[in-house]
Amino acid sequence: MQLSEQEIVRREKLTKLREMGINPYPAALYPVDATSKSIKNDFEEGKKVVISGRLMSRRIQGKASFAELQDSEGRIQVYFNRDEICPGDDKDLYNEVYKKLLDIGDIIGVEGELFTTQVGEKTVMVKNFTLLSKSLRPLPLPKADAEGKVYDEFNDAELRYRQRYVDLIVNPHVKDTFIKRTKITSSIREFYNQKGYLEVETPILQPIPGGAAARPFLTHHNALNIPLYLRIANELYLKRLIVGGFDGVYEFAKDFRNEGMDRTHNPEFTVMELYVAYKDYNWMMDTTEKLLEKVAIDATGSTKVKVGEHEIEFKAPYPRVPILEAIKIHTGYDVADMDEDQLREVAQKLGIEVNETMGVGKLIDEIFGEKCEHHYIQPTFIIDYPKEMSPLTKEHRENPRLTERFELMVNGKELANAYSELNDPIDQRERFEDQLKLSEKGDDEAMFIDQDFLRALEYGMPPTSGIGIGIDRLVMLMTNNSSIQEVLFFPQMRPEKKKVELSEEEKIIMDLLKPVGQMPLGELKDKSGLSGKKWDKSTKNLAKLGIFEVSKTDEGLFAIDKR
Repeated sequence: MQLSEQEIVRREKLTKLREMGINPYPAALYPVDATSKSIKNDFEEGKKVVISGRLMSRRIQGKASFAELQDSEGRIQVYFNRDEICPGDDKDLYNEVYKKLLDIGDIIGVEGELFTTQVGEKTVMVKNFTLLSKSLRPLPLPKADAEGKVYDEFNDAELRYRQRYVDLIVNPHVKDTFIKRTKITSSIREFYNQKGYLEVETPILQPIPGGAAARPFLTHHNALNIPLYLRIANELYLKRLIVGGFDGVYEFAKDFRNEGMDRTHNPEFTVMELYVAYKDYNWMMDTTEKLLEKVAIDATGSTKVKVGEHEIEFKAPYPRVPILEAIKIHTGYDVADMDEDQLREVAQKLGIEVNETMGVGKLIDEIFGEKCEHHYIQPTFIIDYPKEMSPLTKEHRENPRLTERFELMVNGKELANAYSELNDPIDQRERFEDQLKLSEKGDDEAMFIDQDFLRALEYGMPPTSGIGIGIDRLVMLMTNNSSIQEVLFFPQMRPEKKKVELSEEEKIIMDLLKPVGQMPLGELKDKSGLSGKKWDKSTKNLAKLGIFEVSKTDEGLFAIDKR
């Protein structure tokens, strides 16, 4: 492992601390009795406190120093005075340990008394301090020049998501997003618990990936010698519990879908699903409006939430628009009575990419998604989906070609999906068989037939309404974030590229290529000044690393920088 100069210096300090008999990573409990926030809120001059945190800045002025400690609640100023810390003749704790062997980023514990500085700053006068954890890497802290211009901020998105622990240290506002996420989930739990619904847990490893149309992750259980899937939805298990006699159950579920990644999709995501017996999708729309109104107030203090350039109003009621009417409004095509071929033709006319594996449901879904969805900024229930789009949904009581289903659109994206649940086991089997036909045509997102779920329905499931709400997307809305990676502590990332270590000869070649991108091969060899043997060895290795290429053109051989 190649260390930077600062990392080497910090390791040398670590050795010196140990030589002084100081354990840089002590095991004993440290008796913290205050935080930066509690000190400021309940400030008393002369009050004794014990606080711990990360050293974030300091200004050493001889035998005195002001510094800042950062804990989970914020920052507090601390004052180090040599004679307060070292009242006897031995001044090493201040002169050697504090001044020379501590670094920004180290975690320390402080025992002290509160006082107010001449400029009115609430401060801890340090009487004693303990090193609790030595930081071996320097923090990427922002700096400001004489004009107040800030630079070297830790704001590269990939680095922030990959090193969230650093992001949380140096960008305190990031923590606010995740605090608000907890408020949102707590608000939902409180709403459902007050109604008497039971929070439950269902399997993540499943023999059949049911409850949604999605491509699953596949794994293998060695002891049972069977394939298992990571859950794509928890719907079918929750409905089994309704069959078993619970009137209302809900779960915050980690779901997994082996599909694309972008600003609104992560392969691992959180969904809250609720199922309530003796209800329908009309009741669920009314309930969802009340829920989101409460969540907005609990999370932001208002029913109006700023999202990008829009102000979203979560106060009930929300408009209700049939999906086929929405398509007619935004495309001019009335697709209500079209068959698969006609829908495919309309999709092609609208410039939507389609293929032969797509049935009626998938085609309507694509048309709505591409041409309509983005128009619905304010919360809107899109209702009454065609039967082909909704294999788990009860047939519409007024139109047998439709189902009693809604999706809630907010800020141009789906936030929730809900049904009057299909509880006719014969109808459900036929719908599953239709999905099987789509799978045989090549649709890798078509649903599997879950024989055990069909067996459960044959015992009788009461009329039920269910909903799934995307928690990550809900948090994005409530925190005004446009990327799902901002609301996940540890989003899925591409493998980290390993740093390529080059020899001195290889560096010479690539440094010559870097400003121009490409150069005649002979010219590059002459400029490098390398012997034939070193040239051949270096260029072969650079080609193996994939960062150097020789291309033959009409004008001769050219060396190309492939980085």
